[in-house]
Amino acid sequence: MNKPVISVVVPMYNEEEVIDVTYEKLTAVMEGTGLPYELIFVNDGSRDATLPKALDICGRDARVKLIDFARNFGHQLAITAGMDHSSGDAVVVIDADLQDPPEVIPEMIAKWQEGYEVVYGKRLKREGDSAFKKATAKVFYRFLNSMTDVSIPVDTGDFRLIDRKVCDALLDVPEHNRYIRGIVSWLGYKSCPVEFERHKRYAGTTKYPLKKMLRFASDAIMSFSYKPLKLATFLGCLTMAAAIIVLIFYAIFGALNPVSSLLIALMFVAGLVLLCLGIVGEYIARICDEVRDRPLYLVRGTVNFPEEE
Repeated sequence: MNKPVISVVVPMYNEEEVIDVTYEKLTAVMEGTGLPYELIFVNDGSRDATLPKALDICGRDARVKLIDFARNFGHQLAITAGMDHSSGDAVVVIDADLQDPPEVIPEMIAKWQEGYEVVYGKRLKREGDSAFKKATAKVFYRFLNSMTDVSIPVDTGDFRLIDRKVCDALLDVPEHNRYIRGIVSWLGYKSCPVEFERHKRYAGTTKYPLKKMLRFASDAIMSFSYKPLKLATFLGCLTMAAAIIVLIFYAIFGALNPVSSLLIALMFVAGLVLLCLGIVGEYIARICDEVRDRPLYLVRGTVNFPEEE
């Protein structure tokens, strides 16, 4: 088989309902480009029939390769593993749920051939997402840009094409709590958008419930901003000022039930202290992750990769 020009990385977690259709659509699109390619499925510890179905596809098509994680390590590390094992001159990342249409990939390739090193998908519409998710996503991306010195395109996800040199540079950033689209923006390579309308999931349910979304948002903010720490300092100063004002107030109007008011003030200050400690703790936890220097992920096995890998 010729060396692939395009590597398509597809992270998968419990995608038994869509994997066959995803393979068919990606194969049709990539064959239409006329370029040598490889599909890299990354099984991120799925608990359903995703793995056996992926193995069956690999047995029928040598252009499809599989990385099987020892357990669930998360979406961002699944993408990282696919990039680690990719060999194409450019790498496309796309989720298996078909919300990001594979038909956009040829347009991304055309932009790459024009000289752009990063081509990211920009969502014009988000079909199938709840009003809550649309609203929180809109607020989050704009809030993130206000918190960081790195300009991260709004209304984008991990659906994108990156040049080989961008991929290699990205893999040289070894941090554990990864926010890949932020790191790509931080690298600063020449980029452009390709606009599209995001579809509903073909089947199955979202793999990003509220808890994971909050964790993802936390990783994004704390990977690219120290402003929460500065905010904690500001809130501490503000609380001290408020405490002084309260003391002066009750020194003048001491007859106004000072005991209950003091208790309220103490509860407010205690809550603020815990909030600030929590912010600092989040940063310390990330420092611990880096100091431990554990592997980003563990692979149980691979299929259709050269033996030397």
